[in-house]
Amino acid sequence: MDGFTYDFTCPSPSSYPFQWAWDSCFHAIALARTDTARARAEIESLLHGVDVHGFLPHMLLWQEDLRARASQDFRMAVWDGWKSVSLAPPVLARAIERIHEVDGDEQWLHQVLPVTCRYYDWLHRTRRTGTGLLAIHHPDESGLDSSPKYDTALGIESGTGPEVARAWHARMSDILAAYSPGRRPDSDLSRHGRFHWADVLFNSIYADGLARLARLVARAATYGPDAGRRFAERAEQVSAALMRECWDSEKGCFHDLDLLAARREETLTISSLFPVIVEHIPDPVARRVIDDHLTNTDEFWLPYPLPSVAANEPAFDPDFTTEAIFRGSSWVNLNWYLYWGLRARGAREAAGVLAARTIAVAASAGMRECYGPYSGQGHGAVSFGWSSLVLDLIDAEAREPGGER
Repeated sequence: MDGFTYDFTCPSPSSYPFQWAWDSCFHAIALARTDTARARAEIESLLHGVDVHGFLPHMLLWQEDLRARASQDFRMAVWDGWKSVSLAPPVLARAIERIHEVDGDEQWLHQVLPVTCRYYDWLHRTRRTGTGLLAIHHPDESGLDSSPKYDTALGIESGTGPEVARAWHARMSDILAAYSPGRRPDSDLSRHGRFHWADVLFNSIYADGLARLARLVARAATYGPDAGRRFAERAEQVSAALMRECWDSEKGCFHDLDLLAARREETLTISSLFPVIVEHIPDPVARRVIDDHLTNTDEFWLPYPLPSVAANEPAFDPDFTTEAIFRGSSWVNLNWYLYWGLRARGAREAAGVLAARTIAVAASAGMRECYGPYSGQGHGAVSFGWSSLVLDLIDAEAREPGGER
């Protein structure tokens, strides 16, 4: 299409066609353990979607014959004829770092870094709020779609049946309709008063990516010695904002900000744990999150952890009865991030248990979109690409002292 050569992995051929940004980054990380050429191609294809200003869309609609149904099926607005106008959590720098760690291809790194830097600069320029955190304009930009932490802002009753999924889909359609006239990737959508949110998971992934991008740029021979400084400084600023705006010292966890209502959203979800992955978050804070919540058997440390909502929350849906995602099922991509966060914090035993249980549920139920935290039953889409991140977990555990290489 348009002279581009592309090679990407559908998240699920039967459920999710097209190339999806954070899915694609996870696919590349998994592929780096089996086929580095395919991993590089995945990222190269994704970067074709970055425009001259630096915007990277959530979806690239490569398959022309399927574009007409995209807006309805996925509640999205099309931009530039073949892209979504929304974005996804910025996993890109983490994926590039992992591929480069595996194959050490300096030429490829120099090829992808300029576009990647443009993307992270765009996020800083267009989504940064007065809190110091980035904003999202509708829930699925966080990657967590119908998480119950958004229910109050959207006016959704936190029920236990499929009416929850229907209500969420209706609200997304309403929001997109309100945004539609003249919408661009850099539009100020907060003026519509529909949804304006600082998401802890999104900002944790952003801060983590900034720190990794700073090191990648600093290592690249074609850049000057101070080239990565702006990204390193932003990583520290976002980390400080997470502590200042989102840390609840009484409960020992982090909360999102509803920027329209000027309040913290205190539903305990997996987002509340995610600053564990951010290197500038103080270690005592991270350890408290781990001890009080992540490894708490009443909340997240279930037989097949980690559920996307704490088990003691009223909205917890471990069996997918709501037919709405991120309301209780466990997800390999979130486990993968927190596995590495645990290792970085020295919690190797917990990391090993999390890896073993994640690998076991994927081996038993197959590559599913998500899994029941008690039953291990597969939920959602089948042949789901990012669950292959278990390959990275297997490799990481094999390289641990005492493991088989």
